[in-house]
Amino acid sequence: MPTALLDGVVPIIPTPFTADEQIDFEALASCVRFAANSRLAAVCLPAYASEFYKLSDAERRQVVRAAIEAAGDKLAVVAQANHPSARIAAQIASDYESLGASLISFALPRIFALKESDLLEYARTICRAVKLPVLIQDFNPGGPTVGGEFARRLADECPNFRYLKLEESLMGPKIRGIIDATEGRIGVLEGWGGMYLLDLIPAGICGLMPGLAVSDLLQQVWQLAHSHKDGEAVTIFQTVLPQVMYALQNSELFNWVEKRLLVSRGVIPQASSHVRRATFTPDEATLAYGDRLNSQVVALARKLGLPPA
Repeated sequence: MPTALLDGVVPIIPTPFTADEQIDFEALASCVRFAANSRLAAVCLPAYASEFYKLSDAERRQVVRAAIEAAGDKLAVVAQANHPSARIAAQIASDYESLGASLISFALPRIFALKESDLLEYARTICRAVKLPVLIQDFNPGGPTVGGEFARRLADECPNFRYLKLEESLMGPKIRGIIDATEGRIGVLEGWGGMYLLDLIPAGICGLMPGLAVSDLLQQVWQLAHSHKDGEAVTIFQTVLPQVMYALQNSELFNWVEKRLLVSRGVIPQASSHVRRATFTPDEATLAYGDRLNSQVVALARKLGLPPA
């Protein structure tokens, strides 16, 4: 099991579906190998960009196991155990730990409003069910995400709580607040495709969790920014950012655009680039513009000499 130290890009592995909506596990393994060959920090699944909410319990376990097998000793695998029930999420997390995951992740339940004390109790239950380091995702479009006090209290009670993934705009002050409140014990990762990467590196993020198809390019941005080569970082980022922003207009649109880019980059076959229903089905003009932005990403990867899958 590789060491689960998250520093840099941790992409979400998509679930490749065939036309009859079956999982193509060889294509999934290809996605993991692409991340390993790109020397990324780790991979994560099954998360929102893995369409986890369309997978059965058995399928979620199968994709985690397949990713761990494909990663071998080359790459850490973050296994995401999502369920509104803390008890069931804890059972899933424990199972993923037994499969050989490097780190456990879960999303705070945001299907209805909960007090912060309720969220703390939920998180405690899952953290205490495993020995592995834990990453908590808080995606809350309807309100504020957790902050420094939540992170401090949970870190005091559960030392294996190590990372927090947040997805919102203008969160530089919140990141600094979390780092200060926990005395640097909790690393913060940016979600939402890495859209605010260059703004949040100075705030102290330890990494980002984008889609897989642009992850190697964003790794270049990450490394250049940390080497104080800001001009070169911006040059790459300004080509990737329009694609990220366009795809993330809608979470289901992201799945379509992401998988089409993975096909263009040779990571997965066309036959395994389907999105499981129910989904938002883009019209031809929407897909065509997505392909146009994808082609710019492909051209940039070739220019930088990044290898195809």
